[in-house]
Amino acid sequence: MRGNVVDLAVAVVIGAAFTNIVNSVVKGIINPLVGAFGTQNLDSYSSCLKGPCSGSGDSATGVRILWGSVLGATLSFVITAAVVYFLMVLPMSKYLARQEARRKAKEGTMEVVEISELEVLKEIRDALIAQRGSGHDRE
Repeated sequence: MRGNVVDLAVAVVIGAAFTNIVNSVVKGIINPLVGAFGTQNLDSYSSCLKGPCSGSGDSATGVRILWGSVLGATLSFVITAAVVYFLMVLPMSKYLARQEARRKAKEGTMEVVEISELEVLKEIRDALIAQRGSGHDRE
């Protein structure tokens, strides 16, 4: 139980540090790429649902849908999920599959050895029974 708690704590710390990396990638690479087609800040993308929309912050009027911030958060999530999957989950599942295959291969060889030992013991038993049978006939 303690090992699992330590593993979980390490995962939380690494996840927090990794979140900073992903946010930096989104702000430093993704936002400038989006900025080539519009504004560099994804948070500035919005649509006016009920107008007139003017101003920003507390002095804003109208009803704005801030879909740019949702897009930025979605990109951060997708990048984080992809990196976690391809760098952590996929290699670990392949490693565990290889370990399981090795374990099954070892069990298979042990079973073959046990079967062959059993056959040898049966042959010895049959030979002893045959010797006893032939020994009683001589007396």
